[in-house]
Amino acid sequence: MNWIYILGVLGATATLYILGSLRVLKQYERGVVFLLGKFEGARGPGLTLIFVPIQQMVRVSLRTVTMQIPSQKIITKDNVSIDIAAVAYYHISDPEKAVIAIENVYNAINQISQTTVRNVVGRFSLDQLLSDTASINEQIKNVIDLHTEPWGTQVTAVEIKDIILPDNMQRAMAKEAEAERGFCRKLLSRVWVMMAGSRAGGIAR
Repeated sequence: MNWIYILGVLGATATLYILGSLRVLKQYERGVVFLLGKFEGARGPGLTLIFVPIQQMVRVSLRTVTMQIPSQKIITKDNVSIDIAAVAYYHISDPEKAVIAIENVYNAINQISQTTVRNVVGRFSLDQLLSDTASINEQIKNVIDLHTEPWGTQVTAVEIKDIILPDNMQRAMAKEAEAERGFCRKLLSRVWVMMAGSRAGGIAR
């Protein structure tokens, strides 16, 4: 009887242990598994077993991450101080590297992105920055991707979304725009007067 009781307890314990070892990975997830602290492999989506404590699993999402690059002051090539904010898109392409090679992928990419935006934008004048934004975005993306590739990630796009000019420059541009509008109004008025005069002359004849 004692043996039956012991076997029953062992069986129940084993069943609970197996149930507790079950893990479900979603379609967009991969599980990086360690056996006694050593990398064992990356598991795909579905049901899998992790035998704790000799095995541990780190979940990694393969979905594209949208990362805001905070606004920062940058001096352009022509010595104009501007505030620039950007957004970067990346995804993990190698779960093993993303877990083993770097402690926190998101923070690391965010820091290198801020530095890269500052360095790349600083090589261009304000006119170039405003007129050739697409090319500058591509250069920023390529530099970030080069730095982060060893971490098992791929940067798919970087977009400069906000360029804030100094107040004095904004006021100067507003005055210039107002002057241009005033010139256009005067020019249209003169053309209208000339056209009206021509029509009056034609009628008089």
